[in-house]
Amino acid sequence: MLGLLFILFAGMAIGCAISMVVQRNPLYGAISLIGVFISLSCLYVTLAAPFIAAVQVIVYAGAIMVLVVFVIMLLNVEDEERQPLRLRALVPIAIGLAAILFAETAFIIVFVHTSPGTPTSNISDVGLTSSIGAGLFTTYLLPFEITSILLLMAVVGAMTLARRGGLLPRNVAVVPGFQVLARDVLDPRSTPDLTPVVARSTEEVEKLSGVADAPHANDE
Repeated sequence: MLGLLFILFAGMAIGCAISMVVQRNPLYGAISLIGVFISLSCLYVTLAAPFIAAVQVIVYAGAIMVLVVFVIMLLNVEDEERQPLRLRALVPIAIGLAAILFAETAFIIVFVHTSPGTPTSNISDVGLTSSIGAGLFTTYLLPFEITSILLLMAVVGAMTLARRGGLLPRNVAVVPGFQVLARDVLDPRSTPDLTPVVARSTEEVEKLSGVADAPHANDE
């Protein structure tokens, strides 16, 4: 029974992976990747590793894929436009590498099953929450702490990049083309006046706001 479930979930994972590669819409590709993660979690359950299966669903299919879908929808990525293939030799090379990968996988599976060192007992604590917790905070404590430091460095680097200004220097003014501004905004020293002033070009905005003589990015 477990063998049939393993074959079923493995086929689902392979099918979702192929769908992810051939999809032209990136959102559909991300949904197919979620199917791959869920299929892998089912495979972990059949291998008596419930903790790894739960982490696979919570972390990958949950948090990470929500972030990926959010970025795709935020960037409004459209369907990929097909372009002529420049290097036609890539197709046979990819097929050959895929065949080598499948051959290696089959060899490893056959070798593991026929190896005398393969345990025959089904009783194992590998993948259980207690064994993972004990190994994580005893044998693998140093790599775990190093990973946390790397994550902290990534957060600090992201904050540093976010605090930096744009690509323009600080002394360069960026003036939009079309604006509707109040009169007291153009001249803060005047009395409050909410009369709208319409500027239909960048030059008009520069003249009204008094930055016509300000240095531009192209002047540096």
